[in-house]
Amino acid sequence: MSNSGSTKSGNPRADDIVLRAPVPEDGMKVHQLVAACPPLDPNSVYCNLLQCSHFSSTSVAATLDGELVGFISGYCLPERPDTVFVWQVAVGEAARGCGLATKMIRFILSQPACETVSYLETTITEDNNASWALFTGAARKLDADINSSVFFDKNTHFQGEHDSEMLVRIGPFSV
Repeated sequence: MSNSGSTKSGNPRADDIVLRAPVPEDGMKVHQLVAACPPLDPNSVYCNLLQCSHFSSTSVAATLDGELVGFISGYCLPERPDTVFVWQVAVGEAARGCGLATKMIRFILSQPACETVSYLETTITEDNNASWALFTGAARKLDADINSSVFFDKNTHFQGEHDSEMLVRIGPFSV
């Protein structure tokens, strides 16, 4: 990549990154990207293949010069079609610092599968400052309320082996 598309830090501008619906051929690359983005919990490659096929209309792949540098998996809740659940947000080191995660969320919300969506949900552990900043900022940009409560408890659901996951709900909003 030439320097003309880079920020002063050497990272690309968000405009240099192409956003598109993921395809099954992205599955292994998603698996590798998530593994390179701690503290994200890796899923099986098969799960990533399903994310890139069954949930492609509510997910996004971000590429820079043909390489996968970002991915968000999401899906509309079957019982509440007005709600999209953001499952996982991964931004590779080469694409950090240019607002890519926010741009990817906006991409998902602009897709036809989300035309009736007015709420966004996700889960975040209490110590994941980057995710809290992302979703607090998204709520502000959507001019929407943000609320949180325990969704999966450390002891009840994870037998003490994983921090509690807080359910974060943003909305209502219109895109």
